[in-house]
Amino acid sequence: PSDLASLHEVERDAHGHLRIAEVNIGEILKAQVAIRLKALGVQATLVAKNVGYELRCADPIPYDMEYARDLGYCAAKYLLAGGNAAMISMQGNHFVPIPFASLINPDTGRARIRLVDTRSTRYAIARRYMIRLRRDDFEDPHELAKFAATVGMPLEEFRQQFEYLAVDEPPPLVMDTAGETGQDRTVKG
Repeated sequence: PSDLASLHEVERDAHGHLRIAEVNIGEILKAQVAIRLKALGVQATLVAKNVGYELRCADPIPYDMEYARDLGYCAAKYLLAGGNAAMISMQGNHFVPIPFASLINPDTGRARIRLVDTRSTRYAIARRYMIRLRRDDFEDPHELAKFAATVGMPLEEFRQQFEYLAVDEPPPLVMDTAGETGQDRTVKG
């Protein structure tokens, strides 16, 4: 938000909030990435691309179809049972209505900020698929030297600029016969 405060020419809503749809985030990010790459001596062609249309027009995968169908079914059941003013959600493999009023921060009148559970199994799995710097990269001096050399930066400067990204990294997901909860689920014969 403080980064966007300087955008005086962007239209605002009745409450003075930036109309995010009017902010050209792609161009802002492109300019900032260009500045960082230039400082590193890296030449690259950068293109800002709004992929909204492409994402909306992609065919759904079977999971998306099932999930949307099930949400719709549960929403209809909720309404037919007399419920209203709620969003149907899935929580722990159960469909749960969330009242719209509970989604709003009464102080701001805007949607409450909901954080991602960075200690969950689903997050741990998704994180392993991300191409990013990890804590173990900073523990291996040879690997770290390769990264620093790639961007033409002295090792300590690289560490100083980027190590903070891995400081609060959750531990890797470990699965054993007890499962992730630590309870033994093996069948004894």
